Order: sequence, then structure tokens, then C-alpha cells
Amino acid sequence: MIEARSSGRTIDRERAAALMEPLTDLVIQAGAAIIAVNRSAMTIEGKVDGSPVTEADIASDRIIAEGLSRLAPEWPALSEERVHLAKAPPYNGSFFLIDPLDGTKEFVAGRGEFTVNLALVSNGTPLLGIIGAPALGLIWRGLVGQGAERLTTDGPTRTAEPIHTRSIPKPGASWIVAVSRSHGDARTEAFIDARPGAVRQMLGSAVKFGRVAEGGADIYPRLAPTSEWDIAAGHAVVTAAGGRITDGRGGELHFGQGSEGFIVPEFIAWGDPSAAC
Repeated sequence: MIEARSSGRTIDRERAAALMEPLTDLVIQAGAAIIAVNRSAMTIEGKVDGSPVTEADIASDRIIAEGLSRLAPEWPALSEERVHLAKAPPYNGSFFLIDPLDGTKEFVAGRGEFTVNLALVSNGTPLLGIIGAPALGLIWRGLVGQGAERLTTDGPTRTAEPIHTRSIPKPGASWIVAVSRSHGDARTEAFIDARPGAVRQMLGSAVKFGRVAEGGADIYPRLAPTSEWDIAAGHAVVTAAGGRITDGRGGELHFGQGSEGFIVPEFIAWGDPSAAC
């Protein structure tokens, strides 16, 4: 296990781009370890906040921790499963932010909408993001300023295609809204209801970010608290694909910069930046 310590150093875009392929390989390996776990016989424990953690979470986290220590030992790594080892924020410079298994409830329920989320954050803003959905055979990834793509995986074969968010719906057209299958709240529902005719697309985990990034949904709002590792990779992917992530008032989000418990009070992922409130 590695302890996350802020180095204060900032990674350059060229180095980040060079890491994209080996980091993608790491996410694929972690996803394979999750898939290999027998869901009907696995151990499930509860965290302090009541959320579940399984041996699949731990297996994925171990692979990513060991991989990052080889690929980029100079940059600190903060994982949901190792947050107890983390120094208190702020995290200056660049660091990795990881959710080894996002959508554990979906995984436990036998659904395929769970992901491995890996982000590289620089100066409080996600720069690179990879979202792997191993059960769906999909990966969404992006480097801000250099675009985003979706990979379809079939064993060792990968097919990549560029992706881009789509424009705001025209007057009279329905908004397609990615919403959580497992988490709902009154503020988010009111926000959606303010868009007459909005079509809710029920999805689990960071798959929702992938759908916004590829133009399959217009918006993904969550006006309730979540954790930085849940959204950092999606933040980078959607931004790289042409979208924008804001808080509920249109302000920017900041990661590793001082939020107690690494909590994000609220966010909205906009496919079209011009639609942001």
C-alpha cells in the first residue's frame, strides 16, 4: 500500500499523454480482477458510511496501487479504499484520484453498470480521466485539450472512436438526463422537472459521465453530496469531450483542495457548456 503525499509538483501535458495507454492497461487489468470475483460467494462488508465494500473493490485497488507505483511513483495517489492513509488536503500540484470500483451496489446486485475510475488531477482540476466498464466492454477516456474517445474491448482487441458531447436541445426538444439508478434526491428531481419533457436515463456508476461525453445524454445532475473519486475521471472525460462540469450555481469544482472528507456537495455535468447555469 502507498500513502498519498502531496509533492507539489505539476505534471506536464506531454507526460500525461504518454501515460494514457499504460494507465488504460491498468484500468483493464483492474476490471478483469473485478469480473473474476464470484459475486454469489464474495465477502461483503459495510463501511462507516453504510456503503458496501467487497473483495472485488480490494482486488482492483491493489492492482491499481501496485501499477501506479511502477508507472508513476513520483506522483501521489489517493484511492477511496486507502483514504485512511491520505494526508489532509490540500493536495498541491498533481496526483492520481481513484475509485477502484464505482457502483459497488450495482456490482453486488448483479448488474453490469459498475466502473473503474482513474483520474490525474493537476492544480485542483482533473486533466486526464479513464472510466472502464468491464462488464460492458467499454472504456471512456480523455485528456483535456486533446479530446476524448470510447474504446470497445473484446479480449485483447480494442476499437477506439473519437467522441464529443452534443449541443443543447433545440426549443421544444426533450433533454435526455442521466440519473442514478441507486441514488436519488429531491433537489436533483426538482432540477430535472424544471426541464419539461425531460427523459430520464437510469444508469449506474460513472457510466453516466460516459453517456454525456459520447453525446448519448445532455446532462447529468447530482445536487447532493458525493465523493471526489466518484467524479474526477468523469470530469476529465466530459471536459475533454467538449462538455463542462460545474456546481449548482455554474461555478468550477476543485479537487484535493481542502474539502473535509473529499466531499463534493453537488455537481452538474453539461454536454453543452453554453447550457451551464
